[in-house]
Amino acid sequence: MDASPATPLTGGCTCGAVRFRVSEPPRDAGWCHCSRCRRRTGGPASVQAHLEPGTFELTQGAERVTEYVPQPGGFVKAFCATCGSHLYSREPGGWAQVSVRFGTFDDDPGVRPSYHQRVESAVPWIPLPDDGLPRFEGRRPRPG
Repeated sequence: MDASPATPLTGGCTCGAVRFRVSEPPRDAGWCHCSRCRRRTGGPASVQAHLEPGTFELTQGAERVTEYVPQPGGFVKAFCATCGSHLYSREPGGWAQVSVRFGTFDDDPGVRPSYHQRVESAVPWIPLPDDGLPRFEGRRPRPG
């Protein structure tokens, strides 16, 4: 069951240069097991919270954010240029779709991961957990 987070949610990078605020609870969250997420985070998978449009705001250090587009049309990946913390991803050319890395929230974001995507790329040295969550080869289908 999801916790009820206090909003706004806040978070930021390791060194404190970049801070953000999320004005409403995230709509959902999930695990990604693709090689890009592994390389970007240094872990076996990445968990992120998907936000409602218009609820994410950088409140400090926007000039310290470096953004990277991994492929044409791919989602922009953002990190702190000072400490390297991975902060969020967003749709190319806009902010309607933003996902925040769980580890950057100051407190419990209230939402829990509800799926695993790109499981065909999962690392062989850590088995996927038997957590009952749906698993998707490739990207999870977008909610209707």
